[in-house]
Amino acid sequence: MSDSILPYAADAEQSLAPEELLVLQRQFEREGPRARIQTKFNYAWGLIKSTKKREQQLGVRLMHEIYDGHTERKRECLYYLAIGYYKMGEYANARVYIEQLLALEPGNAQARSLRELIDQRVSRDGLIGLAVSGGAIALVGIVAAAIFKKRSQ
Repeated sequence: MSDSILPYAADAEQSLAPEELLVLQRQFEREGPRARIQTKFNYAWGLIKSTKKREQQLGVRLMHEIYDGHTERKRECLYYLAIGYYKMGEYANARVYIEQLLALEPGNAQARSLRELIDQRVSRDGLIGLAVSGGAIALVGIVAAAIFKKRSQ
């Protein structure tokens, strides 16, 4: 990863401390079902930045609710939905949301940086997947050869 990406894509790699998330959660719960959009956004943002997949999933769900109901927050929601999906390893979904943001804001350096980070992860994971698959195929071949050799004796 190049150094020019790091400042922009930092949100995708940084987590929120549990005590910071707790502050956001308490505020959200205190406001209840009629929580202000900013409070809900802050809590969703904090959940997405969590290291726990269940919290990330809840954050993405809350962010979708904001995205669906508040067009004025569309840009921010697209960005954090992409981050949420990226952190959960759902790179195809992350790519969908970051591409939507780039369609709205083609010059957005933060979004371009995140897209590059997503692409790097897809490439890396794809190569790892190919290596694992190749290893499994080789193992099957070795086992089959051993069985064939044993039967022919």
